[in-house]
Amino acid sequence: MTTQRTSGRRKQAMAAAAVVAALLTTAACGGGNGDEGSKDGAAGFDAANNKVAQASLAKKGGTLKFAGAQDADSWDTTRGYYGFMWNFSRYYSRQLVTSKTEPGKAGTELTPDLATGLAKISDDGKTYQYTLRDGVTWEDGKPITSKDIKYGIERVWAQDVLSGGPVYLKDVLDPKGEYQGPYKDKSADKLGLKAIETPDDRTIVFKLPKANSDFEEMLALTSASPVRQDQDTKSKYGLHPFSSGPYKFQSYNPGKDLTLVRNTQWKQASDPIRKAYPDKITIKFFSNANDMDARLIAGDYDLDINQTGMSPQGRTTALKQHKGNLDNPVSGYIRYAVFPQTVKPFDNIECRKAVIYGADHVSLQTARGGPVAGGDIGTNMLPPAVPGAEGQKYDPYELAGANKKGNAAKAKEALKACGKPNGFKTTIAVRNNKPSEVATAESLQASLKKVGITADIDQYDGSQSTGIIGSPSNVKKKGYGIIIMGWGPDFPSVQGYGLPLWDSSYILESGNNNFAMIKDKAIDGLFDKYVTTLDDAGKTKIATEINHKVMEGGYYLPFVFEKFINWRSSRLANVYTTDAYSGMYDFVNLGLKSAK
Repeated sequence: MTTQRTSGRRKQAMAAAAVVAALLTTAACGGGNGDEGSKDGAAGFDAANNKVAQASLAKKGGTLKFAGAQDADSWDTTRGYYGFMWNFSRYYSRQLVTSKTEPGKAGTELTPDLATGLAKISDDGKTYQYTLRDGVTWEDGKPITSKDIKYGIERVWAQDVLSGGPVYLKDVLDPKGEYQGPYKDKSADKLGLKAIETPDDRTIVFKLPKANSDFEEMLALTSASPVRQDQDTKSKYGLHPFSSGPYKFQSYNPGKDLTLVRNTQWKQASDPIRKAYPDKITIKFFSNANDMDARLIAGDYDLDINQTGMSPQGRTTALKQHKGNLDNPVSGYIRYAVFPQTVKPFDNIECRKAVIYGADHVSLQTARGGPVAGGDIGTNMLPPAVPGAEGQKYDPYELAGANKKGNAAKAKEALKACGKPNGFKTTIAVRNNKPSEVATAESLQASLKKVGITADIDQYDGSQSTGIIGSPSNVKKKGYGIIIMGWGPDFPSVQGYGLPLWDSSYILESGNNNFAMIKDKAIDGLFDKYVTTLDDAGKTKIATEINHKVMEGGYYLPFVFEKFINWRSSRLANVYTTDAYSGMYDFVNLGLKSAK
């Protein structure tokens, strides 16, 4: 394990994107007897949730129209960390391997993209070799080479210029931090990273200092996309990335709009993944989520690029009048409260348990949007799409059972055991730009008051999370005993989800995500064991063990296994949700029923 790890650092950004159209305190959302079928061509409620809707109706041509309430953090393949950016970037970027274009859990399986096959693995899991396909080209027709892939990955090392994206590849390929990145590379070709070899233009070999069983998952991330040296505009690259996929940038006005058009040099024969149905793909960014939802319902746009659920106003209208245009997927995120152990009295497990037992879990679920728009009551900290997850079957505190409305007697027992029989005072930290999180904080505040715990609420600037809750010294100074947050997997494994949250080497002075300040040798040891375990059954077993250790420590109060209400227009064909992108629609092969 390295001490340089920062891969969870920017997960905050992805989490920050995850409730753009905030879910307020609508309970079960009503059902409405609205459009269940195809009166106006809609596929039907939940028709695309983990299954393909209108697959055979997709036509070549037309303009696919996205709307969004938030632009990407960056469209640069090295820097982007928002989930919807990773999903959308497959239109203009390719990787050696990528997620299967299949609904639900099957979407998390890897399949070859630029490579002819999955990795040839040797040397006890430390060497990965790929051969590139014939006919893969850039938007100007020049071949994509192994050196382009190496250079694209090397950019991850240039954190001083290209910060923001995940750095798993950097941590795994260069754990000692010896390489300085391509912009400081003293070799003539700027390809000095020793861990990647390119013996010829079609062969690329990765040599890991230490095996990591999720390495191929990391190569499927957008940050492993090729970048051509002569097209690298460094910090400006996100304004106009150079395309290796079926579409290329025509125009981009940050925060306003983005237009992709066909890359005429892309060849279907070289790409087994992408169908490239539309002629043009546009995104229009809105400053008001209610306005955006109204335009989606009016049929002016096809879907929300942010994929974070409709706002309460739009949701209510859609459920009543256009239910056939809606899907209700599990998002892959868990929403929760976390207790920093550096803030007294949360250094005592019994004081942490007092909050877990004192909370009204039904009220918290309602604050998130109820069972439909909020999700099932959360009972543990491993999301459903991660192997080893047990869902509500693992409920050590009976949060969805006997204690679902709170258990004052157990909370008071815990207070007595932690030496605070009369309760205590603390502060809940919550982002001010997340109405559903503020509602959750208020729910928690009200139920804790009943057991003698007084909690003030401090709403901080949500865009400054990294320096506010991401700074352990600031958390301690402010007395933030409870932090409200959410998290989803970077890739579907306990490493891709839990490492930044629970491993002691991830405790950082800034950009910290191990908010609970967990320093547990047993948990660290299980992560060490996980990365060198190569069989799936062994990995799954360790993931379950890690989740159990986390829950036994009482570091978290899970609120919900999150769900969304998402809109799809009646024009869309070949539409389905995928676990590869946390329950979003898989953008890459969306088509339209008509080429108009």
